[in-house]
Amino acid sequence: MRLEQKIMAEMKEAMKLKNEGALRGLRAIKAEIIKAKTEPGAGGEIDEATELKFLQKMMKQRKDSLEIFEQQNREDLALKEREEIEIIAKFLPQPLSAGELKNELQKIISETGAASAADLGKVMGVASKRLAGKADGKAISTAVKELLGN
Repeated sequence: MRLEQKIMAEMKEAMKLKNEGALRGLRAIKAEIIKAKTEPGAGGEIDEATELKFLQKMMKQRKDSLEIFEQQNREDLALKEREEIEIIAKFLPQPLSAGELKNELQKIISETGAASAADLGKVMGVASKRLAGKADGKAISTAVKELLGN
């Protein structure tokens, strides 16, 4: 089932249950889907990679906002962000643990023949594509630097 169909089904359920938090998060995702479908060159269709990309972007935006709201002691707004984060997370792949991430990066390092910090870009290019949606870019970068001895 495509993301858009899943979102619509979840929206119907959230409306029946009168779950405002879930409905708000689902509507935000639906808005991103519509925006992506109407962009030039999209042809009214979006692929899984595009869906994953905008879901990750939405997740990052919500986490950044949550951090700010918590610093400012705005629990009312922080609660809304947590609800939306929970909804968006349902549609993202399960993130890798730190150990799994390092194992995957070890494989990529050996495949690319990277030996030092100078090869960081080579490893990051492959890792970013292969681990898209499974790990945060910042976490990948930190782990690669550590493994390459930087």
